[in-house]
Parts: sequence; C-alpha cells; structure tokens
Amino acid sequence: MKTIWIITKRELAAFFNSLIAYIMLGLFLGFSGFFTWLYGNDIFLVGQANLRIFFAIASWTLFFFIPAITMRMLAEETKTGTLELLLTKSVSDRQLVMGKFIASLLLICIALVATLPYIITIANIGNLDNGGTICGYLALFLMSMVYTSIGIFTSSITSNQIVAFMGALMIGLFFHIIFDVLAGNFTGFIGNLFDLLSLQTHFESISRGVIDSQDLVYFISVSILSLFLAEWSLSNRHFQKK
Repeated sequence: MKTIWIITKRELAAFFNSLIAYIMLGLFLGFSGFFTWLYGNDIFLVGQANLRIFFAIASWTLFFFIPAITMRMLAEETKTGTLELLLTKSVSDRQLVMGKFIASLLLICIALVATLPYIITIANIGNLDNGGTICGYLALFLMSMVYTSIGIFTSSITSNQIVAFMGALMIGLFFHIIFDVLAGNFTGFIGNLFDLLSLQTHFESISRGVIDSQDLVYFISVSILSLFLAEWSLSNRHFQKK
C-alpha cells in the first residue's frame, strides 16, 4: 500500500507541476458551468432546487475529459522508457496500475468537489433535494471510476497518447451510448443484456436517488475488469521482453 501511495503522490505532483491539473479543472468547471447555468438549460429559469441538469451535463463532460487525463498515465512511461525502470525497482504491475488509477480518480474528485458551490446556489432557489444531490455525485464518482479504469487500460497497451485517448473514447462510447441504443432496439434477453451493459442505465438509476446493489456491482465489476486487463497488459509486455 505504501508503494501505491508513493506512486499516487508522484502522479498528482506531476499533474499540478505541469499545469495539466489546473487546465483540466478549469475546462471542466468552464464547460459544465456554462451549460448548466447559462446555455439552454438555465437552472434559474427552470426554477427547480436540484442539480439534475448539472449531473447530466457533467457526465458528458467527464466522458471526454477523463480519457484526456488518463492517456498519458502509462503510454508516456512506455514512450520515455521509464516504465521498464519502474518495474525493475520492486514495483509490481498491480501497484503501478493502482497508483496511476487512484491519482487520476483523485484529480477527478477534486474537480467534483470544486462544484460544491453549485449546491449552495441551488439551495438558495428552494428546498434542495439532499438525497438526490448525494446520489447524483455518487453516480458521477462511480462513472468516473469506470472511465478512469478504462483509460488506464488503453494507456497500458500503447506508447501513443492519442491512440490511448481515442481507444478510451471508443470503448467508452459503447458503455455511454451504443449499448443504450441497442437496448432500445431489441427485446427479450438480448435487449435486457444490452440494458445491463449500458452505463447510462445504471448512472440514471443512481442519479435519480435509487441505489441498487446491481448498479454498484456493475460499476465495481467493470472497473476491476479494466484494471485487471491493464495489469495483464503490463505483465504480458514485461514477459515478452525477458
């Protein structure tokens, strides 16, 4: 655990030292804030004391921004040759993957915490739905966990950051849109299967205030699978070079 935390702190420091963190935080708050408060879905015009509009917009904003955060995590290490150096310093593949994953997820959590003033503003409109707000943030966190793990996986299979970015987007596209569309075009077992695979189905369920164990198992399972594949990718590459 100590090694994982060392890697996590190293990556967070790299984020903030290179201004990547500030740029990403600024862009996330800018995009989500603009479309939440000003463009098309003005909360003040809607007059409802909830953050449903923000949660919907933030889910799309994070869909694009998370791959941009994770694309460098392992791809850059591979390109510069520091990956092999790390793996020879008593750092296991799992520790490296988990350290990178936690660092990326913490940066996203910082971005979500930075939106807490939205809660204060909405509370001034009326009686804030506290349960719905907590569930909405939980849904965003769980979604971020899935897309971060997918981004770590795609970054583990290439030395090209753009390829890692596009790969994460393509895989994420299935979870975010395609499975949901297919679920609506099929009935019976096939339709239910696509609905089960759709991240949107589980995200919307939790963001509405319904915390079901099936939804939690879904997010955790996809995250664990993606991280396992990232670890396997590193192990396989390391084995081939022996």
